Amino acid sequence: MHDSAPPLTKTSLLIGLTGGIGSGKSTVAEGFKTLGANYIDADIVAREVVALGTPCLASIAAQFGPTILQQDGTLNRAALRQIIFQDNTAKEWLEALLHPAIRQALLQQLAASQTPYTLLVAPLLFENGLDKLVQRTVVVDVAEETQLARATKRDSSSQSQIKAIMDAQMTRFQRRQRADEIIDNNGDATQLFAQIKVLHDKFLELAAKLAH
Repeated sequence: MHDSAPPLTKTSLLIGLTGGIGSGKSTVAEGFKTLGANYIDADIVAREVVALGTPCLASIAAQFGPTILQQDGTLNRAALRQIIFQDNTAKEWLEALLHPAIRQALLQQLAASQTPYTLLVAPLLFENGLDKLVQRTVVVDVAEETQLARATKRDSSSQSQIKAIMDAQMTRFQRRQRADEIIDNNGDATQLFAQIKVLHDKFLELAAKLAH
């Protein structure tokens, strides 16, 4: 429990949802949404801040040259990903540019949320200190071999690329240690939704207490 977290939403309860690549965060977030909860996805916000016409995209093009852009002027994500995995200085520069912009956009969207509780979905919730914004943290947990298989298939990436992303993230053990709640996504969809429903009811109860 993070008692010092500021009440950002109109109903004040903010839940951090995280998990490694391929763990099923998006599926879990959609499960909560079907039950009436709103969620803000840091990955979606990260794409929005580098959309066509944004100051961040202009800065990236100025830093890495026009080849970092697609023919239509949008960001070539594959090319940028390759650069930052090979060049730590480039990675640090990009993070210094994007993290403040992403954080500001996240805060604006979270503040506008009006559901009883709101989920902040972020793969690097703990690594980027976003857990300080929330009252509870939920980790979607899955076996590492399952992560690798799912993410490789979903992203059409090589196993070595997915493994590099996994290595850059907090370990499965570290995430479990930091979690207030854990959702086991090693089973089927029915088992997964049952866990989501239990936590949804728990969060509604907690939100009601905070409202009084």
